[in-house]
Amino acid sequence: MAIGQFGPALEEALQRTGETRGKVGRVTHVDASMVGKIIKGTRKPSKEVMRAASEHYDDGQLFIAAAAEVTGGAFVPWLDGADLHKSTTTLKTLEEMDEAEAALQEAPITKRLDQLTPKEKQQIKVSIMEQIEAVTALLHNITMLCREYGFSFSKMFREHRSEMKAKKYMK
Repeated sequence: MAIGQFGPALEEALQRTGETRGKVGRVTHVDASMVGKIIKGTRKPSKEVMRAASEHYDDGQLFIAAAAEVTGGAFVPWLDGADLHKSTTTLKTLEEMDEAEAALQEAPITKRLDQLTPKEKQQIKVSIMEQIEAVTALLHNITMLCREYGFSFSKMFREHRSEMKAKKYMK
């Protein structure tokens, strides 16, 4: 999801759940007219509004949109033009992971920057782009599987964070 896409993501969440702008306004501590302005894109959502709405709906699409807003677009885009059925996202994820692996195998990462030829530097860039595409596919697949099977998107990431702390990868 690009910058400015939190509003449309919020609107989709409202449509999926059947909730009103008034309800999301109460959850996010703003009035319904402000929710409407956020949805239309005439007002930027505050971090507090994005956090409250994302937690309330516990949906990956909103978390992705919020992250893109906060980082100025330096995050996974939401692919609203793609087939987001769980089977399709799973197959696409497998394809993108294969492509990322192949690109990683070709990238000359054992060399320092000053040792790279322009072609080798391009291989590294291709590898990075393939990895970003894999991350994009993975996050969409996670979102769709959580929606389909009733898993909490945020709880899955909290569990992952706990595992990483237990393995001493994080403090």
